[in-house]
Amino acid sequence: MVRGGICTIHKAMSILLAALVFSACTANRYAKTNKQYRQQLKVFTEQMQAPLPYATPRLVATYDSTTGVTAVSEIPQTKREARQVASIHFNLRKPNYVIIHHTAQDSLEQTLRTFTVPHSEVSAHYVIGRDGEVYQLLNDYVRGWHAGVGKWGTVTDLNSISLGVELDNNGKEPFTEPQIYSLLNLLDTLQQRYNIPPTNFIAHSDIAPSRKVDPSAFFPWKRLAACGFGLWPDEVLMTPPENFNPEDALRIIGYDTSNLDAAIKAFKLHYIQNDVSGELTDYDLSVLYSLYRKR
Repeated sequence: MVRGGICTIHKAMSILLAALVFSACTANRYAKTNKQYRQQLKVFTEQMQAPLPYATPRLVATYDSTTGVTAVSEIPQTKREARQVASIHFNLRKPNYVIIHHTAQDSLEQTLRTFTVPHSEVSAHYVIGRDGEVYQLLNDYVRGWHAGVGKWGTVTDLNSISLGVELDNNGKEPFTEPQIYSLLNLLDTLQQRYNIPPTNFIAHSDIAPSRKVDPSAFFPWKRLAACGFGLWPDEVLMTPPENFNPEDALRIIGYDTSNLDAAIKAFKLHYIQNDVSGELTDYDLSVLYSLYRKR
């Protein structure tokens, strides 16, 4: 009995030790990329503090007393540094959009690996797991690489003014309740911190309609809009007037209509969801008209 008890205790201690080792390995899995992140921020800080080097010609005037002519010539200069007179009136640039994505991968671990390996050259500010756990990958003031080539209204560089939020989802399944709950809490924090307008919570597919379909037709945009994150049409829809131009309406909302078919599909993916064809039905037009009137 004593021997059996000792064996049982020894086995339990071995399992506990293995669990602790696994936990430590998990905690340190991203230690290398976390260190690299801090080093890169240090480099950026040094670049911000460095004076601006520039090249400019120097103008030299000579006066000929015999002819009474003043001649101006240029003497090329080597690179110089701008004289720094530091202003005290500044702050950090702040994000003005939130772009929501799904990861299109099959696990959180796969997504985190994608965002931490050198060759992927893609990133996001936040990733939310299926269990609702929130991971911050980039500081909010850092320019992430999540939007890619896209356009919304007149903005063609969304990476510079937006935050990217990725949801762990392969695009073929509903989003989990803990995930959406955490998303709503995160969006509320970001909206209050940066005063982001409700209309500026948009989908990746909205800004890149010919390339992207995330965060998929499963995403609960209506629920988000009810909390103040994004537009949603009125419950009671009106028939558009005869002179209503859907292409103009899409453009006014923000869509890039250079590929009209893609813009219509992106609009329907966001607001119709059960039909993402490139044709606008009477119902679709009423939805579009309702959104158009909100802008």
